[in-house]
Amino acid sequence: MKHRLLDSPPLNVVLVDPQIPPNAGNIARLCAAAGCHLIMTGDLGFELSDKSLKRAGLDYWEYVSWEYEPDAEAWLAGLPQRAIHLLTTHADVPYTHMPVCRGDYLLFGKETAGLPKEWLAKYRRQTYTIPMVEPGVRSLNLSSAAAIVVYDALRRIRPF
Repeated sequence: MKHRLLDSPPLNVVLVDPQIPPNAGNIARLCAAAGCHLIMTGDLGFELSDKSLKRAGLDYWEYVSWEYEPDAEAWLAGLPQRAIHLLTTHADVPYTHMPVCRGDYLLFGKETAGLPKEWLAKYRRQTYTIPMVEPGVRSLNLSSAAAIVVYDALRRIRPF
């Protein structure tokens, strides 16, 4: 896969410990379409050369601005705190109230466990959720959640 970096992306979409290659591939395609930068960090549940990752991203990988940061803790510590937004089912504030700015980081956790509990505690005022009407539904698919939040954030920071 080619590796491309945008100079000043409107948003950075961060997948922490992603486990399912088609989800990561779909989010990569989302980032290409929306002009956002994708960061995968932590323990990946797949190889970056995985066929299903490539297949989900189709032939759009050349348009994806992305990087892999293996040490999630160290990487997160280097970010400006005000630019970090954690998306989780363990929050009460809807994503529509997230004070998003150009260049911010939207963090999504792994499909099986979400974001680390320590991070949710440390950044509790920066945690947001996608409201769901049916209480029996635990969560949305990761790529669906990313699409919802990314396009709403883009709508608020720049006109289409």
